[in-house]
Amino acid sequence: METKRLYFIDTIRAFAILMMLQGHFIDTLLAIEYRDPANMVYITWQYFRGITAPVFFTISGLIFTYLLLKARDKGALKLRVRKGLIRGFMLIAIGYSLRIPIFRWLTGSFGTYFLVIDVLQCIGLSLILIVCIYLLAQKNTLVFSIGMFCIATAIFICEPFYRAYAADGIALFFANYLTKANGSVFTIIPWFGYMAYGGFIATLFYSLGTRPKFKSTIIASFFILGCVLIFLSTDLLLWLFALTDYTLFFEVANYNYLFIRLGNVLILLGLFYSLESYLKYPVILKIGQKTLSIYVVHFIVLYGSFTGLGLNRILNKNLTFLEAFSGAIIFLVFVSFISIHYTKVITPSFTFIKEKANHLKILVKSSNK
Repeated sequence: METKRLYFIDTIRAFAILMMLQGHFIDTLLAIEYRDPANMVYITWQYFRGITAPVFFTISGLIFTYLLLKARDKGALKLRVRKGLIRGFMLIAIGYSLRIPIFRWLTGSFGTYFLVIDVLQCIGLSLILIVCIYLLAQKNTLVFSIGMFCIATAIFICEPFYRAYAADGIALFFANYLTKANGSVFTIIPWFGYMAYGGFIATLFYSLGTRPKFKSTIIASFFILGCVLIFLSTDLLLWLFALTDYTLFFEVANYNYLFIRLGNVLILLGLFYSLESYLKYPVILKIGQKTLSIYVVHFIVLYGSFTGLGLNRILNKNLTFLEAFSGAIIFLVFVSFISIHYTKVITPSFTFIKEKANHLKILVKSSNK
């Protein structure tokens, strides 16, 4: 099956990562007195900031699943599965390492804060789960597609069951994936739901992407379904409650943020896919391809990973709205520039090390003969 690269994925990933950078910068450094819930500018910023994580998780699930499905056609499924598992564990390891206070540990002061779960651990574990589900589906795309949709929908519908779950009696390492009670920023549920929806959408692009009028149909579907989820999903849930008298639907409707945010994601997917041919600027595509590097660099600069000295310590929450806005733009440019160009500096070093390691390997083998 002939499939093509989805360039709009890189552009929307670039959008999501830049939104994350400015969101973290402003939220970390904006003075408390400027966080006015009655201020329309602040409310608008806060709303769009809330879209960032759902977009990023959905896109991550989409692109990983799409590549997984393409790999089967190329006869490289085993390699893609292995790379996916390695990638998943690597993201988990990086997520933990970014919160390790090295200098505090050197003084003998240990704590459990580095065990809290953030976006990288959730995405890493989600990638591993997607691989496992695909293998359990016997590599059948239809079964896998239906399974991902059902899993995602079940996670969203069952949100009241785990909303206040404290994971009492579970080892802290595992509990942090299930509850925010110990400081975790993200938990595997509900966020794997967005990854699973992304995986489901990937199966549509893979199975139907070469058909005539697919692009116009999927774009229209994104916009229509997105609007339905944003404006009508709560009413639909209440209708299901009235029809079945099942209180779960009522509880979901009264705190219906998951389906509404999914609607926002679909609107953005439709928007970026419709503008795909106008957004193929090399710098945008490069930013979309460097999201992990950007995330790591921004975490070190803003939160002081490893050293404990970041902008959050230096500036605290003392910036005016204008200062925070201007600083966010500078922060975006700086982090993006460093993340895109740092590989030009370290790649030769890694190549040199790899060559020397291969030479050493050859010498060891020859000496054992």
